[in-house]
Order: sequence, then structure tokens, then C-alpha cells
Amino acid sequence: MKFIYSLGVCFLITLFFCGTSYSQNTSSSSQQHYFGHKPPSNVAELFPLDAAFEKGWQLSDEIGPNMDEFYMVSTHGAAHLPTVIVFAKENRVWKKHDFYATLSGGDDVLYSEKKYIERVGSGWSKMKSLGPMIDRDELGIMRLSASSNGTYVFDDAQRNSDVIRISHIKNGKREKPKRLAKHINTGKWTAHPFIAPDDSYLIWDSEREEGYGDSDIYISFRQKDGSWGAAINLGDKINTEHVENGAFVTSDGKYLFFGRSHEKFREDGSSYWAGGKHWIDAKIIDELRAKQ
Repeated sequence: MKFIYSLGVCFLITLFFCGTSYSQNTSSSSQQHYFGHKPPSNVAELFPLDAAFEKGWQLSDEIGPNMDEFYMVSTHGAAHLPTVIVFAKENRVWKKHDFYATLSGGDDVLYSEKKYIERVGSGWSKMKSLGPMIDRDELGIMRLSASSNGTYVFDDAQRNSDVIRISHIKNGKREKPKRLAKHINTGKWTAHPFIAPDDSYLIWDSEREEGYGDSDIYISFRQKDGSWGAAINLGDKINTEHVENGAFVTSDGKYLFFGRSHEKFREDGSSYWAGGKHWIDAKIIDELRAKQ
């Protein structure tokens, strides 16, 4: 249930805060980029959504051979980088793939689980595989995040293995993915990694005994020797007794977005997950870094 909710949170947040058409110019105005909402301070606040955010999509002019693939691009002028939704026919079934710029370290190559697309002129290429080291049946990737240097971090959440792996580019070649250290891969529901564009920090969520309740959001900073520092809980400005997950930092580096949800029960005893999208000034990351 937690993973199902976080997928929706990730999609909505990234779609509406980080997607814009490749044909539009972006504005330096935070009011425009964030729909006129007053920016948050050092305490996480609810970011309201409304039906207007569902507008602003255009169907691409390019459709794959035999009508087996097409994409839609966000044309909402409210952020910095593109979001692309690809529909592909796989084994006679149409499947949707969501490509998020905030998770891609740039806007020329976008990633979605085990696939990627590249900018081609004024459009996008067909989906391509990330290669046999990552595009394997035994890996249940739910989120893959890439840095500007080509570093990949990804979870295995769809198979409930509670593991985050990393793969670097070394001497121009992709290294075999490795499990991150135990101090990162500890707890339950370890998932949704986000790596900084410059590889300087890693954010993820996990449920741990020392946490505030259900899944909390953690951060680890890259050390001078290349290792990853201690797992740091982002604290009570973000984490609560509820589920916090799916965090990422906006492409302008100003805000950290994440989902917060909790289980609610109906009169008949059945339950559902309710929650909302929250944001906070990303300076909280610099504050934690300074304490290292």
C-alpha cells in the first residue's frame, strides 16, 4: 500500500512541478514556477493541487512504426524541465512509462525504471533499454535516479527486497550495480532513492526502529574519500508518525518535495491511504551538511 501511494505522489509532484514542453521558455519567477503559491520556510507545508494542473499536455507528432509507441509532453509553463509520458504496446497490451526530468540529472536523457529516452531534435527517441546489467527480470525497479555524471541509484521495491543499488561510470564504462552499504540498506520499505545532480548526496525513505513512525526520509552525504556518510534522518520538520516517502529536490535546487500519507478506516472496517504532497525549503539539506 505504501508503495502504491508513493507512485502516485511521485507522478503528480514531478508532473506538475518539473514538467514543461521543450518548446517553451522557462521563467525565473518562483511564483510562476510554483503556481503562485507562497514558498515554504524551514517547516514542511502542504502543497495544494487543483484540477487546472491536469491541463497542458500535447500529443507528439511522432508515433512509432506500426502505431506501437507514442508520447505526450507537458506544455504547462510552470517549471524548468520536461516530463514525458510514453505509451508503448508490449505483448499486445498498452503500458504507460513516466519519464521524469527531476530524476534524470538533466533534460536531454530521461529515465523510467529500466528504460530511457533521448532528446532528438524537437522531440524524443523511442524507448531504449538501460542494458543487461540493469534491465534484468530479477530486478523490480520502481525508481531509478541519475546524476549529471551518469551515476545510477535504484531500488528493488517492486520485489520487496528493501535494497538500493548504485552504478557509476568509470573510464567511460558502466560499472556493474552494487548494493549500497548496510547503513543505507537498513530497515523496511527501503526505496525511492534520489541522487543529487552532482553526486553530493543521496535521499531515500525507509522504516526504522529509531524513526518517527512509519517510513521516514533519510539523507547521506558523499565523503571526500568517495564513500557515503551516515544515514541521517531529516528530522521532525519533515518526518512524522505517518508515511513520508518519494522525496526529490526540484531542478532549480530550491525545494524538496515528498509525499505524506496515513491509513484511514471506513465504517465497514476497510481502509485506504490518504495524504498529500508537501514541500520545504531545500536549505534544510545545507543545514544538515554543515553539521557533518
